[in-house]
Amino acid sequence: MLMEQERTEIVAYLKMLITHRLTKGTGGNISVYDKTLNFMAVSPSGMDYFKLEPQDIVVMDLDGNIIDGKRKPSSEYEMHSIFYRERNDICSVVHAHSPYASVLACLNWDIEPCTYLIGSAGKNVRCTKYETFGSPELAASALEGMKDRYAVLLGNHGLLAGGGDLAAAFDNAEEIEFCAEIYYKCKAAGNPVLLSDSQMDTVLKKFETYGVQPEVDS
Repeated sequence: MLMEQERTEIVAYLKMLITHRLTKGTGGNISVYDKTLNFMAVSPSGMDYFKLEPQDIVVMDLDGNIIDGKRKPSSEYEMHSIFYRERNDICSVVHAHSPYASVLACLNWDIEPCTYLIGSAGKNVRCTKYETFGSPELAASALEGMKDRYAVLLGNHGLLAGGGDLAAAFDNAEEIEFCAEIYYKCKAAGNPVLLSDSQMDTVLKKFETYGVQPEVDS
């Protein structure tokens, strides 16, 4: 089966969207890009995540043609493929309707740097203006909103996160949902004290080596 490993991983992570409370029902979508094949594997449209099999994941080229799979791909496939065409550093995209990120998206608020944890995505997380789901306009808006970042809020919609692989993209989605919760609660209580550009520069530099373990001789 073409891209079997990636399709298997997508099935597992789609279930995690639900169990980690990042979406409800069949909301959201996930894709993984293979640079060698120049194909992406993307979740199908409207199927129960807990009934999915790897063969239900659709393999497409970046022009929107189905290469392998019998299911209808996610209506948001263009919002995934545009990143693989335009961003060499992104090989996986996760879209979620997580509660706090969606609340901020409906307020059309950016997430400002009230916590250093936002550094997983960049100095802040921008919010785009509303565009119809599944449209080329939404894809273009998401790409622009995530410029120099690894997450973006889609206006009146939800959260999009990217990464070098699926684990990184999912971690970014989860981390930014947590930042959205912190920011919303800070705004409810008052005005949060924001980190400065220079403070965030230091955070981003330190994040370059965060979690990198030295090799240990056997």
